[in-house]
Amino acid sequence: MKHKQVSRSHVSFDPAAQPTVGFCDLKPLSPNLLNLDFVRAAFGAQDKIQWQIEPRYAHAFVQRFEDEPNLIRSAVCVAIVERESEPHIIFTRRSDELSHHAGQVSFPGGRVDQTDASAVAAALRETHEEVGIEPQYLEPLAEQPIFLTNSRFAMRPVVSMVHPGYKLQANPDEVAEIFSVPLAQLMDPQQHRIHKLPYYNAQEAVYFSIDWEGRCIWGATAAVVRNLYHYLSAAEVHLGA
Repeated sequence: MKHKQVSRSHVSFDPAAQPTVGFCDLKPLSPNLLNLDFVRAAFGAQDKIQWQIEPRYAHAFVQRFEDEPNLIRSAVCVAIVERESEPHIIFTRRSDELSHHAGQVSFPGGRVDQTDASAVAAALRETHEEVGIEPQYLEPLAEQPIFLTNSRFAMRPVVSMVHPGYKLQANPDEVAEIFSVPLAQLMDPQQHRIHKLPYYNAQEAVYFSIDWEGRCIWGATAAVVRNLYHYLSAAEVHLGA
């Protein structure tokens, strides 16, 4: 995906420094569940699992692209990989020279092109282009609800399993860094800080952030992580694990 290059010198917003409403009081997922077998079982039973999206963002999720036809269709890959005997999720830090979301932490992904057969196909293509993982090493497990970003994108998360044999290679035009975060860290809501945007008075003008080794996961990316927590928490109950 090509982007217009822009200067970043004027950007001063620090998401981690904004006023904090608090932390979340939900319980973390059981540590003994956070393995690839549980993740696979959870998404294998998705037709039976009853769950709700993050209530603070109820206004910002839809099920179909057709629900918001004027927004730009995009897809991201929530890539789950086993590292050091536990599941991690792969993230990127976007190049400071991009025209959209420059310097932010995100999932691999981008616009759904007309040549893409589906959002899943777009997520896999973009993952290959951005971080070098070839599609044959990615196993799509599920599509999560579409997040509507403030920048007019409708973003479909595609949860995928990464199989051994893949190679990581950052596309320097788009990606400044590739890193991964343990699923256990992301699925602990005590790590999810809630911030209020200082120039909004509306109650819903909040966002989540998650710190990991000096990096700030926030905004749309953190909202998708938050939804993944709600889904896997419901799966824990349903599977009786």
